[in-house]
Amino acid sequence: MTSADNSVIAHGPDFKGGVVISVDAMGGDRGPSAVVAGIAQSAEKNPDIRFIVHGPKAELDRLISLKSGLAPRCDIRDAAGIVTMEDKPSQVLRKGEGTSMWSAVESVRKGEATVAVSCGNTGALMALSMLRLRKLPGVNRPAIACLWPSRNPQGFNVMLDVGADIRADAQDLLTYALMGASYARNGLGLARPRVGLLNVGTEEHKGRAELKQAHELIGEKADAGQFDYVGFVEGGDLPSARVDVIVTDGFTGNIALKTGEGTAKLVGDFLKEAFGNSIMSKFAALLAMTSLKRLQKRIDPRRVNGGVFLGLNGIVVKSHGSADETGVSAAIKLAFQLAQSGFHDRLAARVAQSLAPESAGTAGAIHKGTS
Repeated sequence: MTSADNSVIAHGPDFKGGVVISVDAMGGDRGPSAVVAGIAQSAEKNPDIRFIVHGPKAELDRLISLKSGLAPRCDIRDAAGIVTMEDKPSQVLRKGEGTSMWSAVESVRKGEATVAVSCGNTGALMALSMLRLRKLPGVNRPAIACLWPSRNPQGFNVMLDVGADIRADAQDLLTYALMGASYARNGLGLARPRVGLLNVGTEEHKGRAELKQAHELIGEKADAGQFDYVGFVEGGDLPSARVDVIVTDGFTGNIALKTGEGTAKLVGDFLKEAFGNSIMSKFAALLAMTSLKRLQKRIDPRRVNGGVFLGLNGIVVKSHGSADETGVSAAIKLAFQLAQSGFHDRLAARVAQSLAPESAGTAGAIHKGTS
């Protein structure tokens, strides 16, 4: 095991041991009360987590003091400014210093925390993260990876990119494959993940030119990246047991993600309508209550809340803007797992190792090189 495989855990100024997570308390639709409640839920489940919480100090002091035993595990950073969902990334880059989002990312840049978590504006968060943390050498375009419920034993597949950048050429897709495989190893515990490239069909002659080129590049790098390449996969394979990591561009991935979330909600609504339609259907619902609750848990989007920004010099987890305390807690749990595994250092080492022959170390040269 190399030094890059060892977990590097940052510590806040007043903390002794544990993984430190930086949390933007002001970005979500439900306000800081839901974020603090999610922090409290995570703290109760895991005594090894400490928090740096960013937002208006007076308000956060009050909310945190209401949660028994939480205050000693939180370092509150006063940040009066708030990045709204309507703010443009360019505006935030110019005027965002002093906001809770900027402050949360800055704690990771300074090494005070290992991971930043925010429910805020996705575009602004990615722009700030790229500005303050910078991209890893060899990464042209960072990606957002999400967990997708699946039939696999681990219960989830990884898909990326789901919205960091609408474009991706063949070299970008190769980088996504390497980063996605590393995420699956550290986040899902898969020693040798199976990687697939999303396309309109599984036949090799189908798809755009960059997909065909990426198909060859990913196959050539499978052994070096320690993953198995299964080739092209289709939309129906996203929740299947055929693959563990699905690689695509951000435009396609974001549409697939939103479609999946909408479909899950539609199925839930249809079930409620069906079982509430008559006295007999309500009785049937009572008889099937255990199975229905199990189904609800499996398709509950809060359980997989948290898109991970990959390809930066630090880990950032993006929670849904509408996340309640359960969703925030799930995002923090994911952040904790990645921090505890030393994921960032392993990811950086894997990308550098796999792409090193293609350049003298600059991202631009790697981007233009061929396998």
